[in-house]
Amino acid sequence: MLLELYGIEKSFDSLAVLQGITLRVEQGEIVALLGPSGCGKTTLLRIIAGLETADNGQLFLRGRDLTGIPVHKRGFGMVFQDYALFPHKSVSQNVAFGLRMQHWKPERQKERVDQVLDLVSLAGFGDRRVYELSGGEQQRVALARALAPSPNLMLLDEPLGSLDRALRERLMGELRA
Repeated sequence: MLLELYGIEKSFDSLAVLQGITLRVEQGEIVALLGPSGCGKTTLLRIIAGLETADNGQLFLRGRDLTGIPVHKRGFGMVFQDYALFPHKSVSQNVAFGLRMQHWKPERQKERVDQVLDLVSLAGFGDRRVYELSGGEQQRVALARALAPSPNLMLLDEPLGSLDRALRERLMGELRA
């Protein structure tokens, strides 16, 4: 079992956002959280990522309790709804961020950045600033940044909505692999 959640609960002030969420995800499985705006989908992803703390419940990755494990040690990739790109950095610098945090050697960083930019159809965009890109291109930069360190688990918060249909279908196939 890759990911297991048991009885996850979260409230903000007196508003219960998540109540008793239990979920099991197998290796290679793709799970979509569906529901209306404000129902807690993003909050659950943030709890899994370690960006929020559950009020109650347990979370395991491959049987290992993630309680108290900081975000940077979970080995997850996340694409946020707003992409969370660094506007003052180039596309390549954005994609390389996680690799630098993991102390990859510069030559390996460049090789991996080029590889994931090609994967998301942004080869040749490395020197551009993210504010020069369209929404769909920015979304692909965020996806490339999340994929670059080869994460254990990908958490995608509306990750492909700004992409054209053909690219979205191709990337879904790549993500499954």
